Amino acid sequence: MIAHLGMYDRPETAAANDRFWAEIRKHLTGGPEQLTRGADFWEVWKSPDLLLSQTCGCPYRTRLYGEVELVGTPDYGLPGCQPGYYNSVLVARREDAGQPLSAFSGRRFAYNEPLSQSGWAAPMVHLHERSILPGTLLETGGHRLSAQAVAEGRADFASLDALSWEMIREHDGFAAGLCEIERTEPTPALPYISALGRDADELFSAIEAAIGGVDGDTRAQLHLKGLVRLTPGDYLAVPTPPGPVLTEQRIRAAELT
Repeated sequence: MIAHLGMYDRPETAAANDRFWAEIRKHLTGGPEQLTRGADFWEVWKSPDLLLSQTCGCPYRTRLYGEVELVGTPDYGLPGCQPGYYNSVLVARREDAGQPLSAFSGRRFAYNEPLSQSGWAAPMVHLHERSILPGTLLETGGHRLSAQAVAEGRADFASLDALSWEMIREHDGFAAGLCEIERTEPTPALPYISALGRDADELFSAIEAAIGGVDGDTRAQLHLKGLVRLTPGDYLAVPTPPGPVLTEQRIRAAELT
């Protein structure tokens, strides 16, 4: 069986995730002693051996719905978000503080990957609703890498998962050179999933008990406040914008007009 909590697993939170998993495992009839790390996320999510993992709302609604069990959604107590929801934070270099979002039209945009709700889908919907089109697109492979690209001047703005942004500010010195421009509307946060046919109710109860059972420092490091039951429909109702290839075509067309 596979247990995998990779979405917010960075060196500074790894020990806390280990303690969290150990507490979850206490409330299950079985499970691996160690978390899986270093594996391809898609292989983990699609494995019939998956006991527990966390995915993103965009992969869930576009590729995983009907192929995995939706277990529950963590509540991170994020500002401006109801329990179990999160949003994207649009960041730029501190020298651009106070600039309206419209000032970033046509400028270099960094995103983590095309199937990211917070890094791609939410900001593209947000920009489109305001008739703003980015310029050059830079795919970085991670929220921290997107933030770093902006700090280093390789991109002008980026969209980050709100919890990733909080962790970046806690742990990365380059965050001091960044500022927040705007936030998107909240959408359902990153859900816990399991292989199809597994007992989602048992897992929900185990995670809920573990959140209450771990020490306060572990909860604080992982920003865990509770666990919420959202439905597949809550995730499927979120709009999915065109991917980067079609967006780049729109950018080129706009430049020619």
